[in-house]
Amino acid sequence: MTTTRVIAPAPGAYSYPLLIKRLLLSGVRYQPGQEIVYADKLRYTYQTLLERIQRLANVLVEAGVKPGDTVALLDWDSHRALECFFAVPMIGAVLHTVNVRLSNEQIRYTMDHAEDRVVLVHDDFLPLMEQLKDQLPTVQRFIRLGEHESCATSLALEGEYEALLGAADTQFDFPDFDENSVATLFYTTGTTGNPKGVYFTHRQLVLHTLNELGTFSACGGEPLLRSGDVYMPITPMFHVHAWGVPYVATALGIKQVYPGRYEPNQLVRLFREEQVTFSHCVPTLLQMMLECDEGQRTDMGGWKMLLGGSALTQGLASKASARGVRVFCGYGMSETCPLLSLTHLSAEELTLPMAQQLPLRINAGVPIPLVDLRIVDEQGADVAHDGDSLGEIVVRAPWLTQGYLKEPEQGAALWAGGWLHTGDMACITPGGVVQIRDRIKDVIKTGGEWVSSVELESLISQHAGVESVAVVGIPDPRWGEQPLALVVCAAGSDLDQPALAQHLQQFVDSGRLSKWAIPRQVRFVSEIPKTSVGKINKKLIRETAVQS
Repeated sequence: MTTTRVIAPAPGAYSYPLLIKRLLLSGVRYQPGQEIVYADKLRYTYQTLLERIQRLANVLVEAGVKPGDTVALLDWDSHRALECFFAVPMIGAVLHTVNVRLSNEQIRYTMDHAEDRVVLVHDDFLPLMEQLKDQLPTVQRFIRLGEHESCATSLALEGEYEALLGAADTQFDFPDFDENSVATLFYTTGTTGNPKGVYFTHRQLVLHTLNELGTFSACGGEPLLRSGDVYMPITPMFHVHAWGVPYVATALGIKQVYPGRYEPNQLVRLFREEQVTFSHCVPTLLQMMLECDEGQRTDMGGWKMLLGGSALTQGLASKASARGVRVFCGYGMSETCPLLSLTHLSAEELTLPMAQQLPLRINAGVPIPLVDLRIVDEQGADVAHDGDSLGEIVVRAPWLTQGYLKEPEQGAALWAGGWLHTGDMACITPGGVVQIRDRIKDVIKTGGEWVSSVELESLISQHAGVESVAVVGIPDPRWGEQPLALVVCAAGSDLDQPALAQHLQQFVDSGRLSKWAIPRQVRFVSEIPKTSVGKINKKLIRETAVQS
């Protein structure tokens, strides 16, 4: 073991724990009069935010919440969710952001597995809680998040959120405690089994926030988020803390706009009326905003959009860019808090015409500071950094989940060999740019050739007649697997399979695509199945294709 020099601190020296409360006060100091906006319903200042968080802390303690207890939140993206992001972990409890888009049975499972004690529930989900209450033995209290003047319910309520806050003390002395205390918990769904609980500590969330703050403000000469920006999340706050950006925005003290339930026209209206400059979302939501009525008649110039969750196709990136959206891509996963890499263009690349920048912008980018990222083969050896050799991404960083709640065997598999295994296939260029090729479970092997569904989707998307596309591998008795493409045609398009094959043949002729990759099966559909967080649901597509 290496011998290092450690000097004992002076008597009385304060050991500063990295706690979420440290992130709150800087924004209040910088811009106490800046706004927090909830859709078209409410707006208040950062000074009021601080007061409301202290009131909420008093409400929770009065409701019996103790350090280590789990508090569940069922809400759309709102000012209340932001307040819970701080108040719940700041009293030493654990915030469980419930994925309200899961099935009723999955929601019941996650709330029971998390051992939720107190539940904050939006009016829209009161019927669900009424149905599940007798199956949640650890739940002791319900607090109603009222959106209507009154809402009949059979639940025994502690009270209504605003009324409780209004009666609560405006001061709360948030304690110091171990920075390795768990702060947040949410559940991620996989291809098999029940959802898995992913948890993060105060230390991890503070480090992730500080890293995002620095990286976003110094992003390859093209800053994403600074003190003059206006932020609106379009990634659910129940999923990976809305990619951690609400913590960054609050630390900066910038204007924040929370849209409630996602509806494309409303999102575009809020962008326009509140002068939003930065958002993040999955590609499917970007597509919906571009195509909705408000999107069709709104100039989206000045909107910086960070895309992640699934691959951004070049076709969609081109459509967004033509409307004024400046696209960036990030890479990460639920277990990584999530950010691991981000678009990073050199000064020279930023001078290129946008048509030449887009192929660079849709890559996963360059690993951000404090992230150790390797791409390894099946034996765990690093692959060549040649932009061609494929392997699995494995990572280390100070904010990665250390396991799955109550699932030690799955946690051990996640961390096999001391590196977190992402399950993503990628290559890396000599310049260090990560290029995601596929999920390991989604890569297609046909006729002895590996075909990237992500690459094939991006090439198909470049046809003018394609609105959106998904590609999966389905069993084939002769070739092992073959690609199946689901295509939603653009309005007025008469695209058919021969025309699509002709479009792809140009990439075969140029050597970019194997001839085996041209889908022999193309299904033209009105909609592509999505998961609860808006990603393409390839598992469901494969299952449906096999059954049909």
